[in-house]
Amino acid sequence: MKYYSLATTASTLLALWLSCPALALDGEPYLHDPSTIMECDGKYYTFGTGGGGLISGDGGWTWRSGAQRPGGGAAPDAIKIGDRYYVAYGSTGGGLGGGHSGTIHTMWTKSLDPQSPDFKFNDDSVVASSNGLEDCDAIDPSFLLDPTDGRLWLTYGTYFGFIRLIELDPKTGKRVEGNQPLNVAIDCEASDLIYRDGWYYLLGTHGTCCDGANSTYNIRVGRSKKVTGPYLDNLGNDMSKGGGKLVVAASGRFVGPGHFGRLVLGDGVEKFSCHYEADLDRGGSSVLDVRPLLWKDGWPVAGDNLKEGTYQIQSEGTGYALELGVDFVRMGRGPGSGFGPGARRGGAPMAAQTLAEISPSWPAGNIDLRLGDYMNRPHQRWTLSAVPNAGGYLGQPFFKISLEGTERVLAATANAEVAAVPVFTGAPEQLWQIDLLTDGTYRIQPKVVPDSKERLVLTSIGYSTPSLAKFDPQNDKGRWNLRTP
Repeated sequence: MKYYSLATTASTLLALWLSCPALALDGEPYLHDPSTIMECDGKYYTFGTGGGGLISGDGGWTWRSGAQRPGGGAAPDAIKIGDRYYVAYGSTGGGLGGGHSGTIHTMWTKSLDPQSPDFKFNDDSVVASSNGLEDCDAIDPSFLLDPTDGRLWLTYGTYFGFIRLIELDPKTGKRVEGNQPLNVAIDCEASDLIYRDGWYYLLGTHGTCCDGANSTYNIRVGRSKKVTGPYLDNLGNDMSKGGGKLVVAASGRFVGPGHFGRLVLGDGVEKFSCHYEADLDRGGSSVLDVRPLLWKDGWPVAGDNLKEGTYQIQSEGTGYALELGVDFVRMGRGPGSGFGPGARRGGAPMAAQTLAEISPSWPAGNIDLRLGDYMNRPHQRWTLSAVPNAGGYLGQPFFKISLEGTERVLAATANAEVAAVPVFTGAPEQLWQIDLLTDGTYRIQPKVVPDSKERLVLTSIGYSTPSLAKFDPQNDKGRWNLRTP
């Protein structure tokens, strides 16, 4: 009976956590086949099939239509090289017009802002094509600028044959003269090529698209020590024979992820963009999403965006929990807490300590914080809630962090400190950006630190003191775990 009770409790907590919906991007993020997201003059841009695209002006949380590119066609990609933004797209192929005679174009502009005087696409050039009979369909292009040697590569293709690799000139975006395409994968489309730590990774979208909630799209990956392949999955299967390790599939209310695009934001933060064939909460529409990208044993793993809920905030460096700096209030020992010969065992369940039992003696103003042994007490439980109409960052809104059951919230204060203030006002020092890092821990930083222009994060100083400091990616002081109580 005891085992069943514990298991039931754990299952209930897990069910409650899973019932909290993932936060979908705000605004009108309706898009199919998104290009890799680009930043330009403080805004984010992505293009999609048909010639249009989306813009986010609040850090990457709220998206609306407005991005523009010529050429129409389908499944574009984008990359910045120097002061140029290169865009590739397929003008035909993929069944457009009823056939698989595909044509890949590239072009460039110095700004993605349609209102900028530098917004002008130049040198629209054909870099690849297919005749409708060969084992390739020239559509779904994707760029890679190799950080090891500066060479520019482009993959393309769909289920109608092979995924192919060609080399482009990074100074012009045009095909390197005499370069011949290489077959690197099959049974996928919407490929993307990335590089990390000595490995080239080829991501491809498997499954069926364009059937709304019935689409089976999912994203898989193989890797190689050479850009030209072969690309093998974790089981040693070659992607040219249909292999591929699963990265992300349908989950929750989102069906059919496809068209992977990597975003390296620095200091251990990576994200990826994709679209879902159907967001069931938006009438089955195809929508953009941005999610954390994790790495495990040398393989990319799709992370989950943070869900609203109540958490223990645990220091990765010390293992201690963030708590209100108030007097510790003891609980009763309970009828079965004795030990030794003759001690009583068992007894009725003990009630958990409540906020009403410990809060009357708390001061009315700001309360300092500390780190301590986690005991699932009320002064150690923090509720994370998205703040409406406050903007956000790539893939997530700003959060407020409140002590569960109270109005008290965490706030950055002067002198790079952090405290629990009596009430939430919406001030920028009370808004928190919480990023999932590539190792699965979190970086927690205020939007603003009063009297400072530096970007500081929640940091453990020694073993007992939380403060704000610059993030050091080589140190665990600024890394945190969010655990369900």
